[in-house]
Amino acid sequence: MSPQDFVREWSDARLRERQGAREHFLDLRALLGEPTPAAADPLGERYCFERGAEKVGGGDGWADVWRRHCFGWEYKGRHKDLNAALRQLRAYALNLQNPPYLVVSDMERIIVHTNWTNTI
Repeated sequence: MSPQDFVREWSDARLRERQGAREHFLDLRALLGEPTPAAADPLGERYCFERGAEKVGGGDGWADVWRRHCFGWEYKGRHKDLNAALRQLRAYALNLQNPPYLVVSDMERIIVHTNWTNTI
């Protein structure tokens, strides 16, 4: 997939989170030439969609995409509050083995936050 194809496909998309998150991520990884989570980790132990984790303070959370020692990724619908998405992701980041990058996206914007000591 070329950058132009990616922009063309996603610039007009109005899908809700559950309708578009996986497809958006799969298109993004195709653009970057990366393997799918299932191809890279058929057991889903290091890289997968819908990685469950206990929230700080109790309850369960689900990272939309997770890659061990790399990132936790939380999707929201278009124009939703990505600061709220980051707070949600931080609530279970420790149980995702505290990945160095916390990524939030509404399929229009992708914001990467560092998650290591003494950084902004």
